Amino acid sequence: MLEQMGIAAKAASYKLALLSSREKNRVLEKIADYLEAQSDEIILANEQDVLEARRNGLSEALLDRLALTTARLKAIADDVRQVCQLADPVGQVIDGGLLDSGLRIERRRVPLGVIGVIYEARPNVTVDVASLCLKTGNAAILRGGKETWRTNAATVKVIQQALEECGLPAGAVQAIESPDRALVNEMLKMDKYIDMLIPRGGAGLHKLCREQSTIPVITGGIGVCHIFVDDSAEFAPALKIIVNAKTQRPSTCNTVETLLVHQDIAGTFLPALSKQMAESGVTLHADAQSLTTLQSGPAVVVPVKAEEYDNEFLSLDLNVKIVADLDDAIAHIREHGTQHSDAILTRTLSNANRFVNEIDSSAVYVNASTRFTDGGQFGLGAEVAVSTQKLHARGPMGLEALTTYKWIGFGDDTIRA
Repeated sequence: MLEQMGIAAKAASYKLALLSSREKNRVLEKIADYLEAQSDEIILANEQDVLEARRNGLSEALLDRLALTTARLKAIADDVRQVCQLADPVGQVIDGGLLDSGLRIERRRVPLGVIGVIYEARPNVTVDVASLCLKTGNAAILRGGKETWRTNAATVKVIQQALEECGLPAGAVQAIESPDRALVNEMLKMDKYIDMLIPRGGAGLHKLCREQSTIPVITGGIGVCHIFVDDSAEFAPALKIIVNAKTQRPSTCNTVETLLVHQDIAGTFLPALSKQMAESGVTLHADAQSLTTLQSGPAVVVPVKAEEYDNEFLSLDLNVKIVADLDDAIAHIREHGTQHSDAILTRTLSNANRFVNEIDSSAVYVNASTRFTDGGQFGLGAEVAVSTQKLHARGPMGLEALTTYKWIGFGDDTIRA
């Protein structure tokens, strides 16, 4: 089955690579319209997925990621329309010039070919990936989690309908609907057909892909994100940022998981934090130094376990640790961070500069929420993933990250001397 999908995707990728921006946008507009027009079928399939996932004991955080509503589906369709407005990177000349040999050379952006994406309970990923791939002339083979197979099948059916109505092969976007785990292992070996693999899920999935794949893998999306509150921070704006970073949508990878507080302000800041977290329904996991102070406040407080510093809670839980200074905060982040998103709240320019220069994460913030690490928020449109790697792509991956380039040489019967 996968062999046939690979053949179809590769054949489709050759056709997609030749499309103009106008032709690609026409397909995307039709997909957006169909997602809204056929929302009842997609939401019905999603309701069945959610019902089964709840029966199987899926966590509330993952159920939130899985659930689709009419409003969420409209937002997804609007994201597709936003991709239409973005500049198409394919065909862009990156650089070039005339060489001494007389050869005129240029480096031109081209599609990667076929993108494989393995993801869990995130039905929006199906559309995000498909729209970004189509905009950049890439075909896509998608393998969503077993929790979303009905939703993904209904969504891909709509996308394929739009493709065929625009005279393009349905093989341009395909989904592996079977929940059989063996198919994932088979997909990881499809280097003959798939040019790049993107896993979007837990640490176990990323490890599996890194170890077993014969295809280049882009890993990321595991977000053990930190905020350091230094001794010059202003409390009111700091608390506002922390609430946003923890509670705006706790099931996402850019949610803060550990709060580091400078020891010089802990005595006054922690009571204010406790009051704010109690109002926001956040459970605090406190280190030994902060435990007594926090337990005297209104928030729910438990002692932190050492392994929780490496946790991606994806829920209304927050580690709190008192640190001696900026050096101590940087050391903690280097040991426990995942190079995703980390922030400093400060009014000291030198501290801000040190944090930016010494924290080696794909996104670093000064006096801002970690929740901004997102393709849409960065102006990239819908994102295909957040990469925490350093090669090819880093941070939110938009259109440009789904291209490579080729060297083109123009001669006048030119030969090498």
